[in-house]
Amino acid sequence: MRILFALPLLAMAACQVTKDDANDSVTMEFNQDVAENGLEDAGNLAENVGGAISNDVSEAADKAQNVEVEVDTNKAN
Repeated sequence: MRILFALPLLAMAACQVTKDDANDSVTMEFNQDVAENGLEDAGNLAENVGGAISNDVSEAADKAQNVEVEVDTNKAN
């Protein structure tokens, strides 16, 4: 979910602003390749994080299934 907050920052990183003081002008360009690469990286990161979480949950479930509990109800105080 936090990755969604990074998407606007990735889009801004794809913007290239150039200021020309001699002509008193500012040019802004959007580089689609940079934006696509950033989004692809973010998607890969999300996929890796999801896979790690899935593996951790699977390992925890395996450990929980291997727990043995013995109760002695015949013990006198």
